[in-house]
Amino acid sequence: MPIVSAGLLLTRRVGPLPELLLVHPGGPFYTRRDDGWWSIPKGQVEPGESLLEAAVREVREETGWEVAGPFVPLGFVDQSKKRVHAWAVVHDVDPATLVSNTVDLEWPPRSGVRLPFPEIDRAAWLDPIAATQKILPAQAPFLLRCVGLWADGTLA
Repeated sequence: MPIVSAGLLLTRRVGPLPELLLVHPGGPFYTRRDDGWWSIPKGQVEPGESLLEAAVREVREETGWEVAGPFVPLGFVDQSKKRVHAWAVVHDVDPATLVSNTVDLEWPPRSGVRLPFPEIDRAAWLDPIAATQKILPAQAPFLLRCVGLWADGTLA
């Protein structure tokens, strides 16, 4: 049984194309990793929590941003051993205001020392082409679906 995660793809319209907000994982393992490592803000669904409730909670925990709908479903993708569900939402934020929760990691490896690191170290608004280059390949369908929703007028 896969782990179930849920998240939101924040989007806004700037000029002729939409922009999509992606986040970069924090911690020493990801310091030099860029293209193909960004993600939508997302996380594991807790028992008794709906998928959408989990998505909104995860954005709040990972970024500090309170996001309200309407939320438009983007379906799901399978990412390694996870099934990730996502929604698009038109919501403008300043990436500089990101405040992430922290996770304790053993660093350096096998040292026995645990240090706190931000779960997310940065966020950025990207055009669809740049976002496709940055995002984890398994999550790329969310970008295409979101851009399609702008094209057909569902998002405005």
